[in-house]
Amino acid sequence: MTHPATFLLDSVRRAGFHDVVSVEPATGGMAALAGTATRRDGPPVFVKAFTDPPDDDVFAVEADGLRALRELGGVATPDVVRADRELLVLSVLRPRPGSEAFWEQFAHAVAGLHLGTTHPRFGWHSDNWLGRRKQINTWGEDGHAFFAEHRLLRWLGEPRVEAALDARDRAALERLCHRLPDVVPERPACLTHGDLWAQNVMSTLDGRPALIDPAVSYMWADVDLAHLWSTAPPPEAQRFFDVYAELTALDAGWQARMPIVQLRQHFAVLAQFDDDWGAADQIRATLAPFRARG
Repeated sequence: MTHPATFLLDSVRRAGFHDVVSVEPATGGMAALAGTATRRDGPPVFVKAFTDPPDDDVFAVEADGLRALRELGGVATPDVVRADRELLVLSVLRPRPGSEAFWEQFAHAVAGLHLGTTHPRFGWHSDNWLGRRKQINTWGEDGHAFFAEHRLLRWLGEPRVEAALDARDRAALERLCHRLPDVVPERPACLTHGDLWAQNVMSTLDGRPALIDPAVSYMWADVDLAHLWSTAPPPEAQRFFDVYAELTALDAGWQARMPIVQLRQHFAVLAQFDDDWGAADQIRATLAPFRARG
């Protein structure tokens, strides 16, 4: 198997970046290979490539999501240098600082994104991707029906999900979907990042919060909140939740519904990876109250 640095270096040179002298692979990615390319005649760039590219134009869709977050939502994202089937090239960001002040600034950015982009329908103008599985974004008028069909039940046909869940689990999921209006309050659609965990929060060169790796759609703001809340954010991120709750007038019971909203991400992880990092157990635990008695 070709070393990631060698593969990425060959990929960017084939794409015409002949002044790239080396690539330092990044860690943490789950779908594509990625790294920072050092150039002889220009600033460094961040590059992503697949060893076996999907049939669809994944990187063009990702670039579209980055532009939407920046242009519609006012959130900082990397500049898109190139996006095609083979390669995504972005401007370089910095790792986020470990300070409460940064997370407070990020809370203002995310609250502005969610409050400033409300939309009459749920969905997006195209499907996009969570890892290497499609996120279905067919337009819908009803948020609960959209979430049930396209964010939960959509995963039941995936082989790893079928293998992990038994008939009672699937029945519990269907029961939960039927009861969604009782457990998740009615909220407007807004532009969401869609894969908002701490690994996708970066910093611009001048210190502002910036986002990478989106799976955007017009959806409940809760999907972003739940993903960040449920994936072990650093201790200083508590400041984000306090400030975001104040800025958005978040209801007092929001934490109780986070496991239900986060089911969509657990299903996406379970569908794609042999090591699911506990996703199947989390799904079963969240569905337990919806199992039939007896």
